[in-house]
Parts: sequence; C-alpha cells; structure tokens
Amino acid sequence: MKLKTALAVGASLLCIGTSVQAGETFDAVKSKGFVQCGVHTGLPGFSIADSRGEWSGVDVDICRAIAAMVFGDASKYKVTSVTTQQRFTALQSGEIDVLTRNTTATVTRDTTLGLMSAGINYYDSQGIMVKKEIGVSSAKELDNATVCVQPGTTTELNLADWFRANGLTFTPVVINSPDEAMRSYEGGRCDAFTTDKSGLATVRSTLPNPDDHVILPEDFSKEPLGPMVRQGDDEWFMIVRWALNAMLEAEEYGITSENVDEMTKSDNPNIQRILGVTGEMGKGMGIDNKWAYNIIKQVGNYGESFDRNIGASSPMKLERGLNAQWKDGGLMYGWPIR
Repeated sequence: MKLKTALAVGASLLCIGTSVQAGETFDAVKSKGFVQCGVHTGLPGFSIADSRGEWSGVDVDICRAIAAMVFGDASKYKVTSVTTQQRFTALQSGEIDVLTRNTTATVTRDTTLGLMSAGINYYDSQGIMVKKEIGVSSAKELDNATVCVQPGTTTELNLADWFRANGLTFTPVVINSPDEAMRSYEGGRCDAFTTDKSGLATVRSTLPNPDDHVILPEDFSKEPLGPMVRQGDDEWFMIVRWALNAMLEAEEYGITSENVDEMTKSDNPNIQRILGVTGEMGKGMGIDNKWAYNIIKQVGNYGESFDRNIGASSPMKLERGLNAQWKDGGLMYGWPIR
C-alpha cells in the first residue's frame, strides 16, 4: 500500500509539472511584462534583499539576465522567496516561471518532478562547519556529534551517506529555517552545521566573530547548482539556458559591462555574433539579435557577477576554484553562440 501511494504521489507531481503552462511560459512571460523568479529566502551572495527590498546575488543576476534577454530590460523581473520545501511546488504550479535558487541538479529531480535543470551557475560541494573552540580539524573526528541540517534537501541524504561510509554515527537536528538552524548551532544545540560550502562561507561571514568558526576540509558531495524550469516548454528552457551561456561566453572573450559598446567594433567574428553585430542569433528564440549585448550591458558577464556578489569584491571573498573559466583550470565553459 505504501509503495502504491508513493507511486501515485510521484505520478501526480509529474502530471502537475508537465501540464502547467507547458509550452506557454515564454508567451505568458511576454504577456505579463516581467519574469517571476523563485529565489532563496535570504542567502548572502546568492539572493538577498537589502533594507529597501532590492534583491541581489548571483542567482538574482541570472533572473535579471533572463529579463534583459526577453525584454531588453534587466529590471523587468520580480522575485518570490521560496524555502527548500516550497521551491519545487512553486515552479510546478506556475507560481514562478523559473527557479533561480541554489538548487542541485540530480537525476531524480530531472526525472520525477516534471522539472529539469537548465544549466549550472555554481559548482559547489557540501561541507560542515564547527566552532574552533572544540578543537576539531576533520569531519572524521565528529563521531557521535549532533548536526544541524535542513530537511527536504540533498544535504540531509549526503550527510547520512558520508557518515555511514566512514563508519561514524551522528544525531541530526532537523530544522526548517536556515536562520533558525544557524541560531541553534550558535546556541550550542548542535555541534556542527552542514550545507553547501558556499552557504557555509556566506553565513560564516555574517556571524559576530567569523574567525571563531571553521569550515572543515572534507567534501561530502558534488553540488552542481543552477536554474530549473518546467518540462514540456523547450522554448523557455532555451531562453534560460542561453542567458547563462551568454554571461559565460562574454567573460571568455573579455566582454564586460564597461567595454561592451567598444567591443561591438571588434573584428572577431565570435564577438560580432555574441553582440548581435552579425548573424541572427536571436531569431530562432523569438528575441532581439542583441539579446546577449543587453545581458552584458545591464548585468555583466559571469566573472563580474561572481566578483561583486561572492568573489574578491564581496564580503565572502570566495575563490573562483571550480567556477573559474575552463581556460583557467575551472569547469565554466560557455557554449558557443554561433
């Protein structure tokens, strides 16, 4: 009976995901005049609102890039902040047009939810943070520890898998709210806190004494994070996918928000196509041929977005690491606009 119930629930979720606005998202977005993006409820560097209610972060920049691509105006977007439990339902139901929230691409999510990943804008891994005062330098020293973790995430399963694989035991302290989870960790309710390492770094930077906390070296998993869309709408899928690729290609060719106008005079045929000087790179997607120019001019290339939100010019000061361009030893590889 339990198996039948589970199958029925899975089937209903798939039905929701594939039927809501299937094949119509792009037209609906153009009709209402803005793109609605689902983002994290508040993760510095990725998606967070300031005192004026204005959002910023690398995930918000993807949303802005989509708006610039579709409307020629990066300001034509709205955000809906969604928790880990709400995010997939919000996309399945049509409450949002695209999920630009730090969400891991997995085979289960691509095959059972009626959704699919449209690209990776941050390669991450899961880690664990502890207070320096406990004198631990490796996660392998955390046998019998209590660990704060959010439910409804890949994090929960990865944590259990890693501890079991290393012959260790732990007690999970499952808390829905990331803010409450951090308060529980700070208050001593749990010995450690686990999430993606980028999340640990950003949260650590907001603590009263960041140096009192240590992110341990172990990587519990691979966490390729990026936007997701509903299945059944190839046109919208292509819009989201190529918005990200335009930012990656722009960085590779040295096109920035500052020099993009000058770059339109370049003799490089690749740059000419990217910026819509030659060719009709937007025609097949039903948008202006200067779509990538609009993204770069108004949002910037991938490197600019990374630097100001989570890189050297941000409080997090994260290294590019795996998120460097492929020519610099990273995994970021923009697909050719040609």
